[in-house]
Amino acid sequence: MASKLSDRWQTQALSVFAVREILDKPLEDESAQSRIKQIGMINILYMMHQTHERLTLSNIIHFTGMTRGGVIETIDFLVKRGVLIETLGKNSMGRGTARQFEFAAQVFESVRSAAVTENG
Repeated sequence: MASKLSDRWQTQALSVFAVREILDKPLEDESAQSRIKQIGMINILYMMHQTHERLTLSNIIHFTGMTRGGVIETIDFLVKRGVLIETLGKNSMGRGTARQFEFAAQVFESVRSAAVTENG
C-alpha cells in the first residue's frame, strides 16, 4: 500500500507532468486560456480517478460545474494530446451512448518515474 508521502509525490508529479505536457507542447489551435483549463482539468480528473469515479462527460460536468461545451472543448484537447483515451459506452439508462475517458498508460508511467526520481 502506498504511503501518504508517496501519494503526495504522485500528485505533485502529475501536476508537473500536466504543466510540461501542455505548456511545453502547445497545439496549433488552442489558446493560452485553453491550456490553463487543461492543466486544471487533468488535476480534477486525477482526483476523480483516485476516488474511482467514472470519467464520463456527465460526471465531469457535475463535478466541475462547467458547461457541457466547456468540458467537451477541454477534454477534446486532452484526447488529442494522448493524455486521455475516449471510449463510447452505454449511458446510465443503458440505452444511448456516453463518452467515457481514462488516462493513457503513459501518463501513469510518467508520473511513477517522476515520483521515484523525486523520492530518491
